[in-house]
Amino acid sequence: MSAPRLLIVPGLRDSGPGHWQTWLQRRHRGALRVCQDDWDTPDLPRWAQRVDDTLRQAGGARCIAVAHSFGCLALARCLALRPDAPIAAVFMAAPAEPDKFGVAPLLPRRPLGVPGLLVASDTDPWMQADSALGWAGRWGMETLNLGDAGHINAESGFGPWPLAQRWVEAMAQRLERREHAAPVRPAPAPAPRLAT
Repeated sequence: MSAPRLLIVPGLRDSGPGHWQTWLQRRHRGALRVCQDDWDTPDLPRWAQRVDDTLRQAGGARCIAVAHSFGCLALARCLALRPDAPIAAVFMAAPAEPDKFGVAPLLPRRPLGVPGLLVASDTDPWMQADSALGWAGRWGMETLNLGDAGHINAESGFGPWPLAQRWVEAMAQRLERREHAAPVRPAPAPAPRLAT
């Protein structure tokens, strides 16, 4: 099976040319990017549907999804509605607070079913770190708190972001190792000998 593709899931107003998501996308040939019809209107059902549409257009290729801000919520909603989606792992940075948009009831309250990391910040104006870590716990994700990192976007100094690149590379290698590991089967017992 081929290596997983990178799926970029931006937040409100997309991630511009100086954003770490765009930097990461340029580093991965064949990367996919979710494009919303309206980047200024946070409509969770429509955004989640667009994530699913992008996956279907990719022909079922396995993906490592990398989401930011409201894109994290759209990705979680998509995985809740379509647990068979070809997403092998997720990286979420600075998710938006669901209560600010009235969408908390639409989000899953159980593990997403794939390995993942949620990165939060103590100074994120869009979601308190405690809330972000609470959602990560519900979704069964590992967590990392960057401390004073703002919204983890270009405005807070996150253009090139080697941490995200290293995580994606390490996860891709882990997934490939898991696929190539042949199951160890016990040697068959010798056939009993018949007395003559």
